[in-house]
Amino acid sequence: MFWSLAIFAYLLGSLSFAILLSRLTGNPDPRMSGSGNAGATNMFRLAGKKLAILTLLGDLCKGLLPVLVAGAMGLSLQEQAWIGVFAVIGHLFPLYFRFRGGKGVATAAGMLLGLYPPAALLAVCAWLLTFYLTRTSSLAALIATPLTLPLLAWQEPAALLPMSALTGLIVWRHRGNLRDLFAGRERHF
Repeated sequence: MFWSLAIFAYLLGSLSFAILLSRLTGNPDPRMSGSGNAGATNMFRLAGKKLAILTLLGDLCKGLLPVLVAGAMGLSLQEQAWIGVFAVIGHLFPLYFRFRGGKGVATAAGMLLGLYPPAALLAVCAWLLTFYLTRTSSLAALIATPLTLPLLAWQEPAALLPMSALTGLIVWRHRGNLRDLFAGRERHF
């Protein structure tokens, strides 16, 4: 059951709402324009608020749904978390779009929402506060994601290893943003 759900999560995660919505509305491929990222932030830059919100909701749901299904099937919390990681891997490396996807933040938030909602709430609050203070989406993601780890270690330790691996993936996907942040070149809103 675990591997069937992991494959399902990866295939669902591979649906890039940013790319699909761009194609449906005649907007440029987000991987070729703006920041080059297939996510909600770049969609906001390229296509406006409405498509950014739809992208965000789609990306959240593809992280949430596999975790909820895994929970309903009776998988352990750690197995549910690994299922969520597979959804995020699908977002990062989508099968349907030549393995060029987004950075996984919204999909990880959906996964957290299904696993342990207080951790998702903490991540969202940290993201919003950082974004409000800095107007920098990448920095907000780089602060919000690791901030969930102490809470999970305390309240849901079974999810700590998968979430730590996921945090590492998200930081790795933001390595270009980190270089730009340190060089003072990162894009701001």
